[in-house]
Amino acid sequence: MLIGYARVSTDDQNLEQQRAALTEVGCKKIYEEKVSGAIRDRVQLERMLDQLRDTDVVVVTRLDRLARSTRDLLDIAERLNVLGAGLRSIAEPWADTTSPAGRMVLTIFGGIAEFERALIHQRTSAGRSIAKQKGVRFGRPPALKTEQIVLGQKLLVEGNSPRDVAKVLNVHSSTIYRVLRSSISSPD
Repeated sequence: MLIGYARVSTDDQNLEQQRAALTEVGCKKIYEEKVSGAIRDRVQLERMLDQLRDTDVVVVTRLDRLARSTRDLLDIAERLNVLGAGLRSIAEPWADTTSPAGRMVLTIFGGIAEFERALIHQRTSAGRSIAKQKGVRFGRPPALKTEQIVLGQKLLVEGNSPRDVAKVLNVHSSTIYRVLRSSISSPD
């Protein structure tokens, strides 16, 4: 059975054109929603996927109605594949997983997306390595500067409570316990 999926991003937009195109190609049931494609957990999309049966074919007017990124598209296509269902786009005839050529194209897209993720990871790792060599510190900035640590240690040694020291340094008392207490040597 052909199952249609129609989506627009805002309430101001209209689903009529998509609905007409999906009906014209023979969709027996159409799931519709007005929500951004950037949202991955869409109620009607999930409902449709939950109700699909083996040999059903999901039809969309354009692929961007189904997914906003290649990764999302590939994830949805894989879910359809696991269910034994197909995917077809009216505007992109090459995107038809019910044909061998369409499955090949989607496989190529998957390979390209995986390659792109690997390149991004490689570039990011190289950039981090160069930055570390230049002395760039990653992560959150330290809660206390060196002079604050010295002052905090002095106040603690003078008998002030960690809570009072935290108020003076304008930090949470757990910071005092973590940073300052560990740096004070224990009495012999």
